[in-house]
Amino acid sequence: MFAGLAAALFLAIQPAASAQKRTNWYKGNLHTHSYWSDGDEFPERIMAWYKSRGYHFLALSDHNTLADGEKWITVKQKPTHLQDFEKYLEEFGSDWVVYKKEEGSVRVLLKTYAEYKPLFEEPGGFLIMQAEEITDRYDKKPVHLNATNIQKSFEPQGGESVAQVLQNNINAVLKYREESGTPVMVHVNHPNFVYAIDLADMIELHGERFFEVYNGHNAVHNLGDSVHMSTEEMWDLINIAYLDQHKPLIFGLATDDSHHYHESGIKFANAGRGWVMVQADSLSAGALIEAMEQGQFYASTGVALRKLRFSKNKLAIRVKKARGVHYTIQFIGCRKGDRQTQILEEKRGRRAQFKLDENLLFVRAVITSDKMQNNPVETMLFEKAWTQPVQRNSNDR
Repeated sequence: MFAGLAAALFLAIQPAASAQKRTNWYKGNLHTHSYWSDGDEFPERIMAWYKSRGYHFLALSDHNTLADGEKWITVKQKPTHLQDFEKYLEEFGSDWVVYKKEEGSVRVLLKTYAEYKPLFEEPGGFLIMQAEEITDRYDKKPVHLNATNIQKSFEPQGGESVAQVLQNNINAVLKYREESGTPVMVHVNHPNFVYAIDLADMIELHGERFFEVYNGHNAVHNLGDSVHMSTEEMWDLINIAYLDQHKPLIFGLATDDSHHYHESGIKFANAGRGWVMVQADSLSAGALIEAMEQGQFYASTGVALRKLRFSKNKLAIRVKKARGVHYTIQFIGCRKGDRQTQILEEKRGRRAQFKLDENLLFVRAVITSDKMQNNPVETMLFEKAWTQPVQRNSNDR
């Protein structure tokens, strides 16, 4: 069943240069935490933060839960958290905020997805997708996946290896998608978090289309270390193996994985570090997920693209101009018979294009700016963007 679904998705991702639908670019974050699990902010304030900063969609993805039912939290007795509660009360009012002050502490009833969604959603302007970080483990290794645009919570499925835990949870989400007819996506989170998920685990998977090539959490080791590869290197090696196995390419996401909203810096998991820009015909869950499954998006930590097009086997890029900022565009790909990627071409400036020949398995682009991120994590200091890998179409000339 899932092999058939994976094949159907593979057909869906082929570049549709002939499609004439009018599309727009939509900015969104697919990995966000709140007081519903281990985040330190109220959902409404999180929604307001992202919406006010030009995001078009957001998925609140708390651990093994949906924002549903009754949950009370006790505000930490820290000045930043107590002040935050007062701001929350001031902004939303006592008719909205339900709280109790008991024995010197403040307890607050969290608002559910059904309650806060109407406050912020705006047709064509802002969309909230219900999500969950399925938080599982094998032995002592954390194994996390995000399921997005779901209407039910998923129990961790477990398994006898890291790869089996991943696969069992992927299968559960894909089964729900197939049976419900709901457009749902599942992606693997931060593989280098305590180095729990390695290349071999990822290569074993079937039906998975997305993973986080960049995660803005302060403890996920995007860059790897002296004995572990970076997530970007892992991405390419996964795709080389997938093509060997006649599986579709996996796409790379950038996400915040935000937890901390009161203190900022390299030691905290803050909002605004990583996002996706999706080219879709409407701001709806179905349109966004369909576009992402077709590879019609890029991941970013600050670089914005004015043009991203793959047509007639040419990958064309134009970077949105920013005053005083310079860019380097690298086309990275794998030649047939090779077991690793290489930089095929590098160009300084805002425009570049690369034509795929018959000797290339796939090509993607990385655009690096000389502008520093406002709040970088690890040593990833400069703004960057990653396009999705593309394959040559033998029918295009």
